Amino acid sequence: MIQLPLSKLSNVGTTIFSTMTQLATEHEAINLSQGFPDFTADPELLDYVSRFIKQGFNQYAPMGGMMVLKEEIAKKIENSHTAIYHPDAEVTVTAGGTQAIFTAIAAFVKKDDEVIIFEPAYDCYEPTIELFGGIIKRFEMKAPDYEIDWTTVKNLVSEKTKMIIINNPNNPAGKILRENDIQELIKIVENTSILILSDEVYENIVFDGKQHLSICRYPELKNRSLLVASFGKLFHVTGWKTGYCAAPKYLMDEFRKVHQFNVFSVNTPMQLALAEYMKNPEHYLYLNQFFQEKRDFLRQGLATTPFTLLDCEGTYFQALQYDKISDKNDFDFASELTVTHKVASVPFSSFYQNKRDDKVIRLCFAKKQETLEKAIENLSKV
Repeated sequence: MIQLPLSKLSNVGTTIFSTMTQLATEHEAINLSQGFPDFTADPELLDYVSRFIKQGFNQYAPMGGMMVLKEEIAKKIENSHTAIYHPDAEVTVTAGGTQAIFTAIAAFVKKDDEVIIFEPAYDCYEPTIELFGGIIKRFEMKAPDYEIDWTTVKNLVSEKTKMIIINNPNNPAGKILRENDIQELIKIVENTSILILSDEVYENIVFDGKQHLSICRYPELKNRSLLVASFGKLFHVTGWKTGYCAAPKYLMDEFRKVHQFNVFSVNTPMQLALAEYMKNPEHYLYLNQFFQEKRDFLRQGLATTPFTLLDCEGTYFQALQYDKISDKNDFDFASELTVTHKVASVPFSSFYQNKRDDKVIRLCFAKKQETLEKAIENLSKV
């Protein structure tokens, strides 16, 4: 028998999102675990796709993306954050936000380079760092506030620190960075060669009149940062797997060296449709209010339940603490909730390497009104 080589990701199995979705399917539960809308995208956007397909735009796009889309991305960033990126040299269209994150890490992290991440962390960061031989340094944000102690973060920095990954707004905690957080980050990286990978896929979903402080607003950070965003979150089309990365040319040149041998280019008709649709900024500027109404509806519906509703400042995820209900670990509680009460969630411990359990689960509220109504009805019986 041939002996297979050791796995490069021996600790990685099926993602918690797939696990909970499968459980939801098996028990015919409402799936609030996976982060995707159950409502359709704007028919106008879908019509654009159909138009460009019929017009024959069905072959490879340029490696960096269709120029018309990169121009619209650069305009959006400039209008939103007064930051300038050259659309041809400093913007690359990617096959979703996750591919952009993977490519950024692959391009810059070498064996024994240290990368600082903030937990609870989106699940693709850690395995990608490990895949390229990097060493992970973790800062644990804790329930219920998920604040960052920047003195502790500073102590994680060493001469081997290559990159700091931030996720703003944070998935799953729904926390946004404030001005003092950004200023502390600036102090930490000052006079270093540390790069920043800024995952901002929920940048247009921020609530209560608060402002998303993109990394590109700050020249001290912009010049060392790779900014990642997603059209899936922006226009309710997660299945299109289309996003982008923006970065200074010296970083983008390296990013594209990996990108060209990874996916090379992204589907052409979708890019053209997105470019046409983005010409009207109202197509994304309304998202804050759109999702805040859903957040508020869910929170109001659960206000009289034994769940503790943690703050949700951004993203389309609501965190619930259930310590007044059960002393079970969060995976067992989430599983029981799926089987018994027919609502699937994600346990927060899956976003921590050490499986930290603060008795918190995550619900996705990017759902139709009737979906949320049924979920509230079921959860009210817990």
